Amino acid sequence: MTETVLAAVRTGASTTEYREYPMPEIPDDGALLRVEVAGICGTDVKMYAKPVITEPVIMGHENVGVIEKAGRTFRERQGFQEGDRVFIQHYVPCRRCEWCHLGQYQHCEWTDWRTNPDARRYGYTSAENQYHLWGGFASHLYLPWNAVVHKVPDGVSAELAGIVTPMSNGIEWALFDAGVGYDSTVLIQGPGQQGLAQTVACKQAGASLIIVTGTTRDAARLELAKALGADHVIDVQAEDPLTRVREITGGKGVDVVLDCTAGAGTTPVLLGIEALKRRAGTLVIQGELAAFPDFPVKKVTEKAITIKSARGHSHRAVELALAQLASGRFPLERLTTHTFGLSDVDRAIRTVAGAGDEDAIHVSVLP
Repeated sequence: MTETVLAAVRTGASTTEYREYPMPEIPDDGALLRVEVAGICGTDVKMYAKPVITEPVIMGHENVGVIEKAGRTFRERQGFQEGDRVFIQHYVPCRRCEWCHLGQYQHCEWTDWRTNPDARRYGYTSAENQYHLWGGFASHLYLPWNAVVHKVPDGVSAELAGIVTPMSNGIEWALFDAGVGYDSTVLIQGPGQQGLAQTVACKQAGASLIIVTGTTRDAARLELAKALGADHVIDVQAEDPLTRVREITGGKGVDVVLDCTAGAGTTPVLLGIEALKRRAGTLVIQGELAAFPDFPVKKVTEKAITIKSARGHSHRAVELALAQLASGRFPLERLTTHTFGLSDVDRAIRTVAGAGDEDAIHVSVLP
């Protein structure tokens, strides 16, 4: 009898079906991962509700597991053995372009499903492609020769390793994109998984002042932000955030603003521009703004503000995130608030979307 793999497959908008695929024959330069944890983020919520790829897709792009089977060439090239617990980046790059040589796989054309119809990216690739297993919402994941694999440090559980993606994003965006470092002052807008991860990254980097904003509903998250290193938190529904930032900074403003509100509109961006110091601050924007009428270009140029967009993470950021998890310096296990089995993928995604009364920060599927 042929062994099969059970997978939760997105077959349409907000629709999951459970299908069995044959266990793939692994080539000499490939491997098979037994999935332990597949994390869920806000992008999954959007892709589940409004799929861009209409073919059946096994979602799940934040994947941790154990290498169950690996070909000889894969083991030699990658330096991993069967039985190793690893984190798999969702980018499956060409390994040849300038971005790949920099470890910036998120910019490789082979991984960009927006412009390359044959792109390979875990959680975004059609299950009708060869080997089928291109997402973490399944018992197994296929690893080709060019998979980007990271060793999970000893002592870091699979469930804790499940937050590597938001942690590495936090490091990439706060440290590498925004340049947060020793004695930096930072405003982080939004205490979700990305905002909290950036709180940790900024604290670890030596920021002298970290302010985190949220809404009244975010009260528990704002308390967690303080436990993770925030010096001040602001409920934007209870007090004027700009007035409060100016009070905290003695009217100076902050060096860096990290907008982690992901689609909350133009208000956080405008607040960020006002909250930055008089000269040469940096604003990093996460999320998508389709249009921005009356954008205050004059004020941006007068204050010499640099605006950057947040996109993905590099190889270095992932390695630093894994080291951060292994250090035990911060109570990062508190970010993992919900776990679901493979049979509850639909519920897991809806929980991230805010369904029900549960306040989810990071949600994982445990196949």
